[in-house]
Amino acid sequence: MKDNDSILLSEDEMMMEVALEEARKSSAIGEVPVGAVLTISGRIIASRGNNVRADCDPSGHAEIRVLRQAARKLGNYRFPDAVFYVTLEPCPMCAAALVHARIARLVYGAVDPKGGGVVSKYGIGGDGLLNHRFSVTGGVLQEKCSKLLRDFFQKRR
Repeated sequence: MKDNDSILLSEDEMMMEVALEEARKSSAIGEVPVGAVLTISGRIIASRGNNVRADCDPSGHAEIRVLRQAARKLGNYRFPDAVFYVTLEPCPMCAAALVHARIARLVYGAVDPKGGGVVSKYGIGGDGLLNHRFSVTGGVLQEKCSKLLRDFFQKRR
């Protein structure tokens, strides 16, 4: 590779960059910076960030907002061919919603050791206790995702 050639990003990294942009938008309005994207066959169907405070909605997590947007757009609440990208490991509420939506694959950036519903605290979506499983890829652009969250909370202290 020549010095002036750009580094090629994987599809997972490209989509996580889109999710990071959604997270930055949330941060700019005082929301916890989490962003999510749903794709089907590499095409973005929906993307959103957290909006809990602005909407006074405890379910206003990026994941839930993306599922709602995608369902309205496609006229269906099930996404068996979808890949779901999110900058932070989903909480139990969001992980359960991903099970109900029947996504095929979850890709997340940063782990959530205190409240993660997929690998950190619980195994929702992969433990076989519910009626659907999805594959999981973690740590995509983990440092960028973690830094965005760290910086946000440091500013609030």
